[in-house]
Amino acid sequence: MQVNSEPTTQPEAPTAGPREPSRPAQVRPAVAHRQLSAGDAEKAAALRRMKLLALSLLIAMAVVFVFAFALQKQYPWLEYVRAAAEGGMVGALADWFAVTALFKYPMGLKIPHTAIIPRRKDQIGASLGEFVETNFLSEQVVQEKLASLNIAGRAGQWLSGPGGAERVAKEGAAVIRGAFKVLNDDDVQAVIEGMVRKHLLTPPWGPPVGRMAERIFAEGHHHTLIDLLVDRAADWVAANHETVSRLVTDRSPQWVPGFVDGLVGDKVYVELLKFTRAVQTDPQHQVRLSIDKYLTDLAQDLQHDPAMIARAEGIKAQVLGDPEVRELASRTWATIKNALLTAVDDPESELTVKFKAAVRDFGARLVNDDELAGKVNAWIGDAAGYLVRTYRSDIAGVITDTVARWDAEETSQKIELQVGKDLQFIRINGTVVGSLAGLAIFTVAHLTFG
Repeated sequence: MQVNSEPTTQPEAPTAGPREPSRPAQVRPAVAHRQLSAGDAEKAAALRRMKLLALSLLIAMAVVFVFAFALQKQYPWLEYVRAAAEGGMVGALADWFAVTALFKYPMGLKIPHTAIIPRRKDQIGASLGEFVETNFLSEQVVQEKLASLNIAGRAGQWLSGPGGAERVAKEGAAVIRGAFKVLNDDDVQAVIEGMVRKHLLTPPWGPPVGRMAERIFAEGHHHTLIDLLVDRAADWVAANHETVSRLVTDRSPQWVPGFVDGLVGDKVYVELLKFTRAVQTDPQHQVRLSIDKYLTDLAQDLQHDPAMIARAEGIKAQVLGDPEVRELASRTWATIKNALLTAVDDPESELTVKFKAAVRDFGARLVNDDELAGKVNAWIGDAAGYLVRTYRSDIAGVITDTVARWDAEETSQKIELQVGKDLQFIRINGTVVGSLAGLAIFTVAHLTFG
């Protein structure tokens, strides 16, 4: 009986999915076996070997029991062998029943409190999820573990070491290329156009431009530009005597004699040259002071004069109309996109080289600067603590929901595949312990009662 019942304790090869009702039962193991991973296939083979070993011990005990029972009257010492074999069979059968009851009904009999895992699959999953949530997804546990790992120091060593910065740059380049493939150019241009309108066109230009100009003029930064203009004017006048004379002649009445035009032209040229030289050499010249006053008044008007502010808005509307804004957004996005793609595709580009240098420098600082490393570790711990505190139930719920989706038979097979080999040692130990117990009990009884 023991031999015939034993195969019922050996589950077919675990399946990766639930039983297909229309498929004969004897076909399932072959189909499921093909779906096993290499590691699971190795575990299944080890489980079969252990089951065969446990069954072999049971059969050996049965054979020994039969021979000892038949010959014990002829050879009295075989009574001890019979008692040991009898105890071994009892222990083997009892532990076989206990192990089998975890995963299925022994011999197909629906005995109460058997097939525990298939029947209580959902409760087991919920309990496992609660256990993980309580004991592993604790904010204190996670933070203490992260603090002991010194993530900042390890990351710094990797970033500052050979290949770390290159790997970060490579992955960053892949992210940038992927982002540009996903992003729609029209959508990005629309965003840029909206930002230009919101931050550049909607605010009035007059007051901010006036405030900036007032600060520039008050600090005298415009004098350099005025000097440049005056120098260019003086140089032009000095180099264009004939041009000035011709301008005077062209505007002179026709009845004026030519030599008079020449004298007047020379006089105008000389006076104009003196005037430009004076403006050029005298920082306090009246022309310079007048320009300063004009620019200062202009800066005040841009801030406070409604008419000047309206004129500035009109200029803005002329310079940046709808077509110009759209073209500006298009050119801006195209320039940024092309520049980044070119830079990330070239490992020797200035952007890539500087990025790698920055990554190495940051890694070195994480290694050498204890204060910075402490801040980074604290930030990582706080972030992990927040995630655990906020989403611990959702994370643990993955276990509960996953187990709930499993088929009952599949769940039993999965668990048996992982722990079944070790459970077979219970059967082997039960056989050995049962034999020793049977021998001990018989010996004590024989010595006591004869």
